Amino acid sequence: MTPPKAALTLSKTEARRLALTRQHLTASRPDPTPEGLRTVLRSLRYLQLDPVSVVAPSHELVVWSRLGAEAAPHLSTAWWQDRWLFEYWAHAAAIVLTEDYPLHRATMDAYPPPNRSFTQVWMDANEVLLKHILSRLAEGTPLPTEAFDDCAEMDWPSSGWTAGRNVERMLTFLWLQGRVMVQAREGGLRLWGLPDACLPADTDRTPMAPEQKVTAATEHTLRALGVARPLDIKQYFLRGQYDGLPGVLRDLTEQGKVIPVRVEGGKPSETWYVHADAEAELTAVRSGEWHGRTALLSPFDNLVSDRRLTQRLWDFDFRNEMYIPKAKRQYGYYLLPIVHDDRLVGRISPRVERKRDTLVVEGIYLEPDVKPTAALRRAVVGQLEELAAFRGVRGIEYGEVLPDGWRAALLSS
Repeated sequence: MTPPKAALTLSKTEARRLALTRQHLTASRPDPTPEGLRTVLRSLRYLQLDPVSVVAPSHELVVWSRLGAEAAPHLSTAWWQDRWLFEYWAHAAAIVLTEDYPLHRATMDAYPPPNRSFTQVWMDANEVLLKHILSRLAEGTPLPTEAFDDCAEMDWPSSGWTAGRNVERMLTFLWLQGRVMVQAREGGLRLWGLPDACLPADTDRTPMAPEQKVTAATEHTLRALGVARPLDIKQYFLRGQYDGLPGVLRDLTEQGKVIPVRVEGGKPSETWYVHADAEAELTAVRSGEWHGRTALLSPFDNLVSDRRLTQRLWDFDFRNEMYIPKAKRQYGYYLLPIVHDDRLVGRISPRVERKRDTLVVEGIYLEPDVKPTAALRRAVVGQLEELAAFRGVRGIEYGEVLPDGWRAALLSS
């Protein structure tokens, strides 16, 4: 498909400001109320789950960055009491919106995909195990993985971490099919239940048709990112599930639901898209009616989840160094990007030490072209103080790696 001609060209600053606006990372923040939380989550569409909790669970950090510490109890309520959220696979294990269940139901019904045909063979061969799991869960009590007997007749073939974990494999496949769900968590462990125990009674369980699913996911993604290319859309929310995207974008453009634009710095053929729902915000950005703020982001934050887009739009090379051998790390094990005004200006390497009641900041690393001004220092320190309070520790300790001119002020604070 030949991309439609873009009538509007955005500067990279305008594109970044629109992205920050759509991600609720500007000075205009929703109130930290249940409705404010729903506003943010309807924009983002998912919160990635990750077991690493050096400072806080990633999903909690994403909400804190946008709404502050007061929103944390509302997330738990929306998730486990109201069941407005549930756990499923988006582009990774994630918390997703129950109102999007028809979209995810389409993914569930298509699992396993053709390239995973052995999964179905294995499940069929282990029907006894499958029925055992469903029978136990039908008793109504949420159960951990360890509560099920391994009555598999065919072991899952693996030389890696899944070797000998037949029960875990079966639960994962049933979860991806939507036949079991995460009903609760206890000490971080998943407790499994059946859908009827996990979904509100009025949940629409009708699966979307494949093209309808791609259309809905494309619109959600463009609303979340503010401005994106087709390759960026494919990396957000339902990564790898955008079959027929060129035709969907063509139809949405013809319907006036998306607007093709150019972003400075790219090839003439590089087409970006803005959702029509963001048109008023784009107008405000272009007219100068925009005010930024400072925020610390989870390493799995929605704003930086696509490393290629982060580099193209923000000129910021970011990767999670927790997966890199210590000797090869450039910064540190756990890194939080720093948003300041309309830029990603650097990263910090923090950890919470409960026994010492302290947030340890191993290093603060600014980008080479960022001036270490006193105003930036105060803004970053303010965020670190909020983070320490959010995690319930009183002290902040700074390590050796600090921006030029900051050491005296930080070590005396």
